[in-house]
Amino acid sequence: MTPSYVRLLAGTRVPRMALLRQHFVGAELADPGLGIREAFAAAPQCLDRVKPGMSVALTVGSRGLASLPEMVAAIVQQIRARGAHPFIVPAMGSHGEASADGQIELLAKLGVTEERTGCPIRSSMETVELGRLDNGMSVRIDRYAHEADGIVLFNRIKPHTSFRAPNESGLVKMLSIGLGKQSGAEGCHARGLEWLPRLIEQMARVKLQKAAILFGVGSIENAYDRVARIVVLPPEGLIEAEQPLLQEAMRNMPRLPLGPPDAAMASGPLDVLVVDFVGKEYSGTGMDPNITGRSSNVAMTGGPDVSRIAVLDVTDKSKGNANGVARADVITDRLFDKFNREAVYANCLTSNILSAAALPMAMPSDLAAIQAAVKTCGAADQKLIKMLRVPNTLHLEYIQASEAMLDSLAARPGIEVLSEPADLVFDQYGNLDKTAWPARS
Repeated sequence: MTPSYVRLLAGTRVPRMALLRQHFVGAELADPGLGIREAFAAAPQCLDRVKPGMSVALTVGSRGLASLPEMVAAIVQQIRARGAHPFIVPAMGSHGEASADGQIELLAKLGVTEERTGCPIRSSMETVELGRLDNGMSVRIDRYAHEADGIVLFNRIKPHTSFRAPNESGLVKMLSIGLGKQSGAEGCHARGLEWLPRLIEQMARVKLQKAAILFGVGSIENAYDRVARIVVLPPEGLIEAEQPLLQEAMRNMPRLPLGPPDAAMASGPLDVLVVDFVGKEYSGTGMDPNITGRSSNVAMTGGPDVSRIAVLDVTDKSKGNANGVARADVITDRLFDKFNREAVYANCLTSNILSAAALPMAMPSDLAAIQAAVKTCGAADQKLIKMLRVPNTLHLEYIQASEAMLDSLAARPGIEVLSEPADLVFDQYGNLDKTAWPARS
């Protein structure tokens, strides 16, 4: 039986949509494994710190980095070639349901296994206190990493999804929060997001001084979710060395075709944004606020001004961890039923951002969810709705745009119109085929 509230959507017209392709400019490493070797060759003083017989902990986080298993395996090979004994430490704060087994399982879903990378994985939620900040806060580090002879940091350098600072997501955050496990991550978040940037830096400085950090390996991705550059940084000056790399990563990000084409981030109004999938492999928040302009932190600014966001599903890899949908206005019953409170609540209680556990209005189908967004977006003329549909907030090469946007977008640099506007095709249950997007180049 159709719910009575769905009957209120009868007659709401979904705009006709055309397929567009965005052409982004950016470098790309054809062979990330070779890129790892070349990055080490460019920083021989770092690899020289690895001595025969050393046990070396290599950090791997919970994000879906481009070419992650290949890069991890290549780093392992470089360490082992020096006669050392590498092992992987899951460095992901409270992710993986804040459990040792959950973090191993999360790595496996990202393709990082002992078989594929060629080294053991040692996972524990136990931590060791290295010291305390001036404010009395405990600085903690993973027990296995602490017991190793040396630690190699590995992470992607990119803009964070909840704050702006000289150092955001990257090696510094991996050191302070990722290696702190659940207890360390909770400490960093305890005073709220406005304190997070300075606490991350302060904790990283303590660990760089007191832990056996050998060096850091950072990847920077392009707008097509591929590796653009790899760097190897010594621990001395690592915090400062990462800062210009963050700015490079920000310039590399994909974006919606809104606002000045040469700006690093989209801007301006949009009536409706339809997101097929949220997922941890796309963003730590499932749906990147750098793309949508929607953040749980009021102090974070920038991005487009979207009146209504409809999210249709969560990826299987996320295991129901769909905290990103808190920033949407409407979702589907399908997504609602997949919502994993165990995973989402662990993240929210650790980060102190309880609003990220909220759930928007849920509709029984994709059609009803989109209609609800269109009906309530506040457009003066619903025949001229400005609507974009994206597969997720990471892969923005192919997008769909409503008929009312086509003239302006066709004249925009880097935009290729691939089809005439047409009605979206829903199946008998009112759902879209989310596999019908063209293969990414």
